[in-house]
Amino acid sequence: MNIIISNSSNIPIYEQIKEQIKSKIISNELKAGEMLPSIRSLAKDLRISVITTKNAYEGLEREGYVETIAAKGTYVANKNVEIIREEQLQKVEKLIDTAVSIAKISKISKEEIQSMIDILYEEDR
Repeated sequence: MNIIISNSSNIPIYEQIKEQIKSKIISNELKAGEMLPSIRSLAKDLRISVITTKNAYEGLEREGYVETIAAKGTYVANKNVEIIREEQLQKVEKLIDTAVSIAKISKISKEEIQSMIDILYEEDR
């Protein structure tokens, strides 16, 4: 599994792992029922602590993205991809609502916000 860790990021490593796996599930790169690497294997591949990987997997399980079967492994949950996408859309909508409220108070135009979004969106590509 291709996961990129940034040691210079302010985001904890377990959170970086969790978010990248979530992204792979949402984009259907990881499919329902697919087995994830073992905690030890992923930790070894990423050259990080087993505890860090365990924290990432536990977070994914708490959020319903994966399920762990004792002595068998961790698998992508059979959660509907559309439900996951809808949850993500709701999060984005809430953040945009906050940004628009701040922009209106600050007299920042819709065009300026759109320009910022365009720039930020392209930076991640």
